Amino acid sequence: MASQTTAGRPVKLGLWYKVVWGVAALGTATISGTFGALQPIFFQDYLGLSARWITLAATIYAVWNAINDPLFGYITDSTRSKHGRRIPYMRFTAPFLALTFILVWFAPQGASEQGIFWWMLVTMLLYDTAYTIIGLVYSALLPEVSESDAERNGLQISSSLFGLLGTLLGFLIPDLVRPKADTTSLWPLQLAMIVIAITGALLIIATTLKVKERPEFTKVDEPVNLREALRLSFTSKSFLVLVAANFMSILMQALLLGSIFYLADYVLQAGNVMVVLASLFVPLIIGVPLTTLIRARVGVVRAQQILLLIAGVGLIALTFVPKSLMLVCVALAGFGLSGPQTLTNILFAQVADEDELRSGVRREGAFFGINALITKPAQSIALALIGIILERAAFVTREANGGLIFLNQPESALFGIKMLVGLIPGIAMLIGAVILGWYPLKGAYLQKVQNEVLELHASKHAKLEQIES
Repeated sequence: MASQTTAGRPVKLGLWYKVVWGVAALGTATISGTFGALQPIFFQDYLGLSARWITLAATIYAVWNAINDPLFGYITDSTRSKHGRRIPYMRFTAPFLALTFILVWFAPQGASEQGIFWWMLVTMLLYDTAYTIIGLVYSALLPEVSESDAERNGLQISSSLFGLLGTLLGFLIPDLVRPKADTTSLWPLQLAMIVIAITGALLIIATTLKVKERPEFTKVDEPVNLREALRLSFTSKSFLVLVAANFMSILMQALLLGSIFYLADYVLQAGNVMVVLASLFVPLIIGVPLTTLIRARVGVVRAQQILLLIAGVGLIALTFVPKSLMLVCVALAGFGLSGPQTLTNILFAQVADEDELRSGVRREGAFFGINALITKPAQSIALALIGIILERAAFVTREANGGLIFLNQPESALFGIKMLVGLIPGIAMLIGAVILGWYPLKGAYLQKVQNEVLELHASKHAKLEQIES
């Protein structure tokens, strides 16, 4: 499915390879999109869990994330098996991802706040562990399959388009089955969650049956010990700058996903989230393939900065414009979000290339793991912010209104929602664009790194042939 490395030339990938590559993103994004969009409103609005319990769960969740991502990143980098160091983890974790995702939505209705809290916390930690393993492995595979930014961009476009479809389904399916103004039953929602979980796991497994790892990085490279791996990671300026910018993107995405139902239900009172989703996702889908043109003209990092700026302006404007213009701002933000959706992993691939010249081995797992160590707390911050800001803004939950939606929210609550979906994530985007100004992998230095990596990979492939013969 992919041509072998030749001296001085990167691996070229066929169209079918790229299509199969994206199928896993459809599975993971449908599951994670549903989780991100539905979890805040499910536990706070539907089950009535107070902000203090949500904040406590988010804090514990952040601590666990600080441990599991770099741990699994180092484990996968160090694994040496005949089936590879990435694919087995991805394939055999998929069923556990499905099971733990299903359990999240079966919190006992009518239980005490402490009972709902413990259900939320335990299922969230189990789900995130399985999702971490799969997401980390999938991300780490991208940089090693080809040395070319153009080929990596092609893979990431496939992943992004399938992922956007999955994220869109993660909004649409729950919106069709979640409790509306005239019902309180959770059974339709729970049955839909089972279908999403099983389908998503099968799509992930399907990709692992087709995509193969490059054996030279398993059979030739010698693992780096943990202390040296940490030293190499935390002394890489390219990595640290990228992680700082990515923290802002993760915070933005978590706030946007976690607040979009609130925007549709209470600010726009659309009655159906479809209008909001179309305004966000249509420009985003258009923007994803256009990143190829922008990247080719100004480079990866400059393209990312431009798109972050566009997204930031759109989100901040959403907070202050009249209701009639809000969807225009959502559309502008959606186009800008094509940058974080498509270009971030290409930047991480560049960081891994530079690091390979320093360490002699591919260490994508360590970089994505430590990236998650630093950036995943942004998800917990977003979850806590949603609960705290809405509670302090006098938001009236469905649970407090007898299980039915309360549309006549005070102005303070409506502005709180607009802050969560617009102002705060918009400012985060602008900060991320500024931070990337210090990213060193561009211009002549980037070209030098890419040429030296090609030479190194040709040498490793020659060693692999010697070993196998």
